[in-house]
Amino acid sequence: MSGNLSRDIRSLSFNELEIFFSGRGEKPFRARQVQEWLWKKSCRSFDGMTNLSNETRQLLRENFSFNITRVDKIQKSTDGTEKATFRLWDGLFTEGVIIPAGNRATACISSQAGCPLGCLFCATGLSGFLRDLSAGEIYDQLVLLSGLSGKSLSNIVFMGMGEPLINWTEVMTSIQRLTSEDGLAISPRRITVSTVGIPEMIRKMADDRVNCQLALSLHAATDEKRSRIIPVNKKYTLEKLTGALKYYYLITKKRFTIEYILFKDFNDSIKDAADLAAFCKNFPVKVNIIEYNPVENSEFMAPEPEKVVSFINFLERKNMIVNLRKSRGKDIDAACGQLAVKSYKRVTDRII
Repeated sequence: MSGNLSRDIRSLSFNELEIFFSGRGEKPFRARQVQEWLWKKSCRSFDGMTNLSNETRQLLRENFSFNITRVDKIQKSTDGTEKATFRLWDGLFTEGVIIPAGNRATACISSQAGCPLGCLFCATGLSGFLRDLSAGEIYDQLVLLSGLSGKSLSNIVFMGMGEPLINWTEVMTSIQRLTSEDGLAISPRRITVSTVGIPEMIRKMADDRVNCQLALSLHAATDEKRSRIIPVNKKYTLEKLTGALKYYYLITKKRFTIEYILFKDFNDSIKDAADLAAFCKNFPVKVNIIEYNPVENSEFMAPEPEKVVSFINFLERKNMIVNLRKSRGKDIDAACGQLAVKSYKRVTDRII
């Protein structure tokens, strides 16, 4: 285990850095230098801050830690998809995926180590919850994935481990670091936050005028079915979600995405498609139909191809915008949470 009990330097705001330096007789511009090293140059050690004096770097070492994330394991699919397990400073793991498309790539990153929501089709949900990730740990995933791919990142999606709206403060801070001119200057329109639906936080996204994209992981359009696979739906029903999404569109005027994984003989019938179409009538949306990537110890399977075609054809006859998202990385542990679970098992086996 690396890291220490002192405060992670990347958890400080710019104002806190200014206060720290001014309180120790340092020039105020030191805060700007450190901020640039952390978020624009992606520096991963105090030694790397080469325009600071040895004395200033020692001052930072004595007061702060540098809790960086490291790549633990990489799997590469025959289709070019790469999945990485990241080892956090305290020995926990999280995951990220890089999905190539020509000269560009999409990075899928995590917001938590594990997930507290327990969705039955998800390896992360089945493995339990460990802790939230910090903004620095979220930022690290993107930098490391970008380095692995060697490609320009066209999109960033919070669709990895965890529910981002539960860890909203750190997720929002990481988005600010990624999009700021003082950070990586990535357009917020290229960032999508995917949620199973936390109504009060969807409203907060609207009120805060967050400029990134929103995606709702729906996967069933009746409370009876959705509550069976997404337990939090018992608390946040489709009626409550509909109210929050209507509010989001009223405030932002932005179309959002409905994500719908098809499961064999569960949510893949024409009746299910009709229920989905009825739900989507409430607001302007586009629908991503997602191929299921089977998860160990899950009861669910992918449907037959002809049922997928029939489902999509029904929605298109309703004049809905529908995209089929093919499953990537089928020959590796590509489903969310699978590789991290194996990493925990590997470490546990060594300890035992």
